[in-house]
Amino acid sequence: MKYLLLVIFATLFPLGSAPQETNLIDGCVENYDPNQDYFPDKVEVEYASGFEVEYFNNYRVLRVLSPWAGAAEPFEYVLVQCGTPAPEGYDNAQIIETPIDTLVSLSTTYLPHLIELGELDSLLGVDSDSYIFTTTPEVIELINQEKLANVGLGANINLEIMLDLSPDLVIAYALGLPEYDAHPLLLDSGIHVALNAEYLENTPLGQAEWIKFTALFFNKEALGNEYFNALVAQYETLTTLTEAVESRPTVFAGVPFDGSWYVPGGQSYVAQLFDDAGADYLWKDEESASGVQMDFEVVLEKAQNADFWLNVGFWNSLEDGLAEDERYAEFSAFQNGQVYNNNARQSESGGSDYYESAVIHPDVLLADLIHIFHPDLLPDHTLHYYQKLE
Repeated sequence: MKYLLLVIFATLFPLGSAPQETNLIDGCVENYDPNQDYFPDKVEVEYASGFEVEYFNNYRVLRVLSPWAGAAEPFEYVLVQCGTPAPEGYDNAQIIETPIDTLVSLSTTYLPHLIELGELDSLLGVDSDSYIFTTTPEVIELINQEKLANVGLGANINLEIMLDLSPDLVIAYALGLPEYDAHPLLLDSGIHVALNAEYLENTPLGQAEWIKFTALFFNKEALGNEYFNALVAQYETLTTLTEAVESRPTVFAGVPFDGSWYVPGGQSYVAQLFDDAGADYLWKDEESASGVQMDFEVVLEKAQNADFWLNVGFWNSLEDGLAEDERYAEFSAFQNGQVYNNNARQSESGGSDYYESAVIHPDVLLADLIHIFHPDLLPDHTLHYYQKLE
């Protein structure tokens, strides 16, 4: 009987090709077996709509479906387990060996990904460390010791520095504007660029799920799944607190910019957060997922008697608001001191943690909002990203 089992095992798994239990996160394959599944740890995209991944034995095809708003076609990447052959037939894709060793990040929102995945040591450079807000001692140490190169912003990126760093990968975002985007210059120089489009997601969990996107380049699908699953559980636990609230306070958001007020659309992640937190967002019926342009008078007419006013730009006090426009005092939320801003955590140079770690910590963001709208539901919570303006 024992001999029979050995024969069956040898038939299924030839000598030297025992099934791999986890993804290789260090080193490369030494004895390639085309029948081996080199990615037993896999991700499934559940909430994000902007990327998808297809698995094969020794490579994965990663597609960023809409790299920027209105993009005509997706960006495609073939992530090949190093030490194994790259497939043919992907002429328009970037072929990248994984796991990568070095990386440059062109947005602060990707830094928390590296922290949670244990890959901060791979970071060689950022667009500008002036925009970084972090309480992670390791990041602060890298900045203080000048171990992070500042490579520049957008189309003004310093190619000389980038070529000298020679990173395995640059993670960037794109707006589809040649005069702004960095990726055309980098690709023309032979540097691999992964376009992260998390900012286009219209749900908080959809944005946070892009940590799985970053995890793919390090073969760390298991760790990405572990982090995200725990996050979803916590977020959903919080939403159950507000499901049965009988009274939903009214809320509006934003301030005018260049003479126009862009209120978050009803399909935006901000609107989703307000709803999950038990508030009645006044523009919830707007079909847009982005900002909807309106005149000051239109906003005043609809929101003058709203209970709460959130996300008021660069204000640190109500006086800052009055200095911009005395008409803000006409809003009841302003008169009643119910104005909250998402800039409680900001560096001296203007870096905001709301635009850094909040993207992968929407559960903390949601807890802030529940405490603001329904303090009795989370009486012991201390505001983290938000502050009440005095």
